[in-house]
Amino acid sequence: MSVQEYLDKHTLSRKIEDAVNAAVRAKTSDPVLFIANHMKKAVASVITKVKARQILDSRGIPTVEVDLHTNKGVFRASVPSGDSSGTYEAIELRDGDKGMYLGNSVAKAVKNINERISEALIGMDPKLQAQIDHAMIDLDKTEKKNELGANAILAVSIAACKAGAAEKEVPLCKHLSDLSGRANMTLPVPAFTVLSGGNHASNHFAIQEIMILPVGASRFEEALQWGSETYHHLKAVVTEKNGNMGCNVGEDGGLTPDISSLKEGLELVKEAINRTGYGDKIKIAIDVAATNFCIAGTKYDLDIKSPSKSGQNFKSAEDMIDMYKELCAEYPIVFIEDPFDKEDWEHTKYFSNLGICQVVGDDLLMSNSKRVERAIQESACNALLLKVNQIGTVTEAIEVVKLARDAQWGVVTSHRCGETEDSFISDLSVGLATGVIKAGAPCRGERTMKYNQLLRIEEELGDQAVYAGEDWRQTL
Repeated sequence: MSVQEYLDKHTLSRKIEDAVNAAVRAKTSDPVLFIANHMKKAVASVITKVKARQILDSRGIPTVEVDLHTNKGVFRASVPSGDSSGTYEAIELRDGDKGMYLGNSVAKAVKNINERISEALIGMDPKLQAQIDHAMIDLDKTEKKNELGANAILAVSIAACKAGAAEKEVPLCKHLSDLSGRANMTLPVPAFTVLSGGNHASNHFAIQEIMILPVGASRFEEALQWGSETYHHLKAVVTEKNGNMGCNVGEDGGLTPDISSLKEGLELVKEAINRTGYGDKIKIAIDVAATNFCIAGTKYDLDIKSPSKSGQNFKSAEDMIDMYKELCAEYPIVFIEDPFDKEDWEHTKYFSNLGICQVVGDDLLMSNSKRVERAIQESACNALLLKVNQIGTVTEAIEVVKLARDAQWGVVTSHRCGETEDSFISDLSVGLATGVIKAGAPCRGERTMKYNQLLRIEEELGDQAVYAGEDWRQTL
């Protein structure tokens, strides 16, 4: 084949002429680079391969990482994992071979990506997120994604989302905003974990975590500063009252002093906030995770982690409500997550309807659209804790957020205890304007990278950057 025949076959002469004309109009100082980029844009992006591998999460437990290849680049994503899988959430596929990572390896999920999902997605346009996600859902054919594994499907879904943003030449948060149909993007208020207990720490504190929210900051950058300062003041407070050992950190980076009650923990946090000088510009939130210390679904053992005290002083749901009322009156608590057992719809509804604070559903909802619909119908809570790995695809995450918004609920984008170096949830929280992000303490690399990504997003948005601040509940 001659050069001319080759040019004619691929209509290159016309394409090159168009690129040169565009370079002339742009008066570019580097025509070669301009023409190369112009030609690249003229070619549609398609998925050419998906390659998965097993990596370790922040707890040293295997999880899935994916490299999604297009004809224009490679896009990487990894998925987090929780300390347990709820009945109503998508299934995280693990091998179960006790001889490999104590049964936690994800070789089956990796194989499913490399051999089945990759083949199904080759040739697809990465901008078409819903089509990609539904292709994987159809391939799986199960309600909870237990054939391919939600960890396999989500890793590919996130990688495809990144590829779609790159093809559109927009930030990931903007692409997510477009996918959701939202016109505005908002930097979320960070809910920093400062004290850890429950399943995330080895102390005797039954409550999962106490958080702080810098709602009075003017920008996210300032909120991050306040969170870091409060965290370090709290270190000093804990050291003074509990010694250096209390400054060990839990799985999500919160400090783990061996405190005996929720009130004692709140007093420590209150003192730290006072030392910052920011006063009521910083609020408090609590993740009770009450299911973890609920006995037979009816009584609560706040001493469950103290062998010498456990089983001696149970609280009823009514007792818990009285405790929450007292604490909300004494401390600037703006939301409580999972105040009761995950199946105690009655008391969750009653407490939510008191209007004392926002009530966030995590174990109650598990980001499951059917559970969310029930909670909306029964007015059981008024905010969704969004954990993308409980759903399994970006598209379904967007849909469940829309469901919550239509009910005038708040949304809190959340990390998991087993995190990775992927900062996708940062862009997700901005693109969907969820109002709050819960990504752990301002400590530990897998947590701080989420906050650092939000700094970059705020910088990139420039004058258009809006921090939720005092309007964190009204980002509808």
